[in-house]
Amino acid sequence: MTAQYEYTPVRLSHLFYYNAVGAIVRTTDYLVTPMDTRYWTDNQKNIAASLIPYVEQVQSALCIDQELRQPPVAKRLENGAVDGECLPAIRFPRWMRCPSCSLLYFKPWKLLPAGEKPRCQECPRTPVLEQVPWVMIHPEGYLADIPWHYLAHKEARQRKQSKCRYDWQFPYLEIRYDEKGANWVRCSRCKAEQRFRPEDRVPWGLAGQQPWIRSAPELAGRPGLLGIVRPVNDVRIHDTQTAVAIVLPPESRLRRGTPVDKLYCSSQKRQEIDNAKTALARKGVLRSIASDFQCSVQDIEKALQDIENGYPLYGQTFTPGILLEKEYQALREPIVDMKEDEDLVTHHHTSEWKRPERETEPQSRPSQVLKAIDKLVAVNRLRAIMVLKGFSRDRGTQVPPDIVGKSKWLPAIELYGEGVFFSFREDILCQWEKQAGFEPRTNRIQKRFQHSQLTFEHEIVVSPRFLFLHTLSHIVIRQLESQAGYPAASLKERIYCQTGKNPMAGILIYVAIPDICGSLGGLAELAEPKRFLALMTSAFDHADWCSLDPVCSEHEGQGPDLLNGAACHCCALIPETACSYKNVLLDRTFISGQTGCESGDVPGFLDFVKEVG
Repeated sequence: MTAQYEYTPVRLSHLFYYNAVGAIVRTTDYLVTPMDTRYWTDNQKNIAASLIPYVEQVQSALCIDQELRQPPVAKRLENGAVDGECLPAIRFPRWMRCPSCSLLYFKPWKLLPAGEKPRCQECPRTPVLEQVPWVMIHPEGYLADIPWHYLAHKEARQRKQSKCRYDWQFPYLEIRYDEKGANWVRCSRCKAEQRFRPEDRVPWGLAGQQPWIRSAPELAGRPGLLGIVRPVNDVRIHDTQTAVAIVLPPESRLRRGTPVDKLYCSSQKRQEIDNAKTALARKGVLRSIASDFQCSVQDIEKALQDIENGYPLYGQTFTPGILLEKEYQALREPIVDMKEDEDLVTHHHTSEWKRPERETEPQSRPSQVLKAIDKLVAVNRLRAIMVLKGFSRDRGTQVPPDIVGKSKWLPAIELYGEGVFFSFREDILCQWEKQAGFEPRTNRIQKRFQHSQLTFEHEIVVSPRFLFLHTLSHIVIRQLESQAGYPAASLKERIYCQTGKNPMAGILIYVAIPDICGSLGGLAELAEPKRFLALMTSAFDHADWCSLDPVCSEHEGQGPDLLNGAACHCCALIPETACSYKNVLLDRTFISGQTGCESGDVPGFLDFVKEVG
């Protein structure tokens, strides 16, 4: 990422969360905002992002028409130079403030030599300036500097103050804080001043749509547009909209390195063949490609025929909206003739899972865990695709990564990793979720969720089944952090929850990041039955008690929009990068049970299993 000829290293995965397009990113020296994907180009103005092959099922499942491309990667050489294409960013906010005298400067680095920090010229010690910690946003996705001159003079009472004109070349505005902690912007020339606070509405004026977009014709006809004042660390300023899908058969089973694979992944080679106007020219192109791929001309011709016949899916359709159902089926069913170098490699422990049952006491917790779980699968290898679909501000309109919505591609990254999958017996879960005691608590959370305006990658129905699976997933992740050594922020969850014709009740905990953590193998090894039984027994034990009980267990609403029940940082919350649902819709009551409920007692899940087992 570049910002005024300075370079800041950024992890690829962070480009889809904290450092995504339109976010405010804190670097070593400055706050910057990454520019949209129209600027992700090389020196010849060509797209610098590389195409990701074999993701047609992913595109169909996520209802994406655009190509998926991976951001470019640059490296810093030993001599300090950077090799490769960097992603552009702009310093923002552009206003800076002197920490000593509080004077405001607009883009003070503009005329400075590269690498020199801007300093206050009005103070004897010339302290280094700091960027102001305030910006303004709009729910339609806009971001801009606050018009400080307007804000200071908007309630001017004297003629001198109302005629005070803006001059960016001279520092005459200052931000001060009074003894009560209130924020004031003051004009030192005319003495006009105005208090400001978060949630204040400020006219957008001549500000652009984004900090790096100088003109915005679509905003010119909206004189009444008001921006909302926010501190730069407010989470409502930027919220990324991402989607993740696991690559499934047949695309996960394709053999890499074959002639058809090489030709399919090289659109340039196929274009050369198409551009050959005569049979002789076509033969020459085929011989050249065969030489490059180290194969025969016949292999290239066969590869061309395969691609024309629909390689790699060969006409198979993948209906949008059933991604989780397909993943659930692929994880539960063994893959025939599986090779270890495929993109989805599973090892089923279900037959071994029941064997330890003879070694446990019939009424013990481990015995109830064995009865409740019907499938246990080690996912030794998986390939996931994470797509940046856009971002929003203040829970408003989703803005695409190119801002204007005309790009033919979306940023995406390939993530390789491993995991453990387990599912619950449908007959037990179906009886358990019908208990009357769940209804009031579930309905309360459901109504709050409807009014929260929260949206997720997959449409969900708030039900006892979902609350049980989601909360248990979080507690298992916390157990994995202590028992497997994986940091919770590196783990991810995938909840498979559905009732009706094709019921689902499963959890996938996996690691899939472009780091070494994705290939250590320790997570998949925990699917070994004895280890997994100990892990799940500990998870159910920890669900029974929180260090903040009885306050936590008796809560009827906490967290964002009061969407959590008995769930806090001491028991069920995990890093937000690990959670698919923004750390809401959690309640330990659906695991541990509760007595004295308004519609009758709610038994703990394992107690219920003991009764019906």
